[in-house]
Amino acid sequence: MTATEFSSFVQSAAGTLKPAAMHLTRDADDAKDLVQETLLKALMNKEKFMAGTNLKAWLYTIMRNTFINNYNKVTRRSSNIDSTDYLLHASADANLVTQNKGTATFVMNDIDAAIADLSEEHRTPFLMYFGGYKYLEIAEMLKIPIGTVKNRIHIARKELKQMLQVYQFDV
Repeated sequence: MTATEFSSFVQSAAGTLKPAAMHLTRDADDAKDLVQETLLKALMNKEKFMAGTNLKAWLYTIMRNTFINNYNKVTRRSSNIDSTDYLLHASADANLVTQNKGTATFVMNDIDAAIADLSEEHRTPFLMYFGGYKYLEIAEMLKIPIGTVKNRIHIARKELKQMLQVYQFDV
């Protein structure tokens, strides 16, 4: 396979990477960056691709590994922060910055209202699951089958997604 053919195959597969990148990052800009970094790594390492194997699977593997490596870097970096420097700078900057929590308040009010609009049979298991209970614990506490618990939580999520559709964005 020539370099031009390989490049065109990789670029044609780029569209299928975007939903998976969005699933990993949960942020449109980060997803675009992850896809771009994946394509760059694939093009730079074309000699490692074995002809006849699944190109999309190879690209997904590169993307997943890139995401994990970036996540580990951020986690390590944030855990090694010296808080004394931060406190010195934060106290100086605190006088210059005003926090506006209005948007977050509106969003939370909409979420609370949407949850309140759920039927009781869907709201209760959803809130329990959201609170950290496992499916089996919820089933035992509500004295219903575990399949019913899973179904009610699924329906609650689906209804909430529909009610809060205004907050969804396209990739």
